[in-house]
Amino acid sequence: MLTDDGKHLYVSWDEYHLLIERLALKVHASGWKFDQILCLARGGMRPGDVLSRVFDKPLGIMSTSSYRAEAGTIQGRLDIAKYITMPSGELGGKVLLIDDLADSGITLKAVVERLRGMPAIQELRSAVIWTKKVSAYTPDYYCEMLETSPWIHQPFEEYDGMGPEALARKFSV
Repeated sequence: MLTDDGKHLYVSWDEYHLLIERLALKVHASGWKFDQILCLARGGMRPGDVLSRVFDKPLGIMSTSSYRAEAGTIQGRLDIAKYITMPSGELGGKVLLIDDLADSGITLKAVVERLRGMPAIQELRSAVIWTKKVSAYTPDYYCEMLETSPWIHQPFEEYDGMGPEALARKFSV
């Protein structure tokens, strides 16, 4: 649900999963055949997992990080992992890059540039759930273009800073 002022988008688990399924259908409808999926950790892990299962393709993981300060709300220096985790072999062929959103676009743009420099990758396309209007990079596939560029409150945020003690309290009577 987008707030009236357009500054916040609140997403439930049901909405989140439906959006991932819509993303899979958009990729499928394009007719593009790919060999592997590479997701960006952490935001792209859930969508990457679902698309890996739907398309029956191997899933690789690349860690990136730029949100650190103020409980992950302030963007800092971009870190991109030197290594990519793959179930077997190496990343190559036709690769679908997955993340949850194109926010500023800085992360996706930098990762795409790095991957396009890898000779084993023949073709690269990107997919996200949300693209913000202010993004410097527009993915090949996305579910929603967010005109007001709101802060997205994803359903798993409840675990940020929770700790095992608070989690245990959820189950105590």
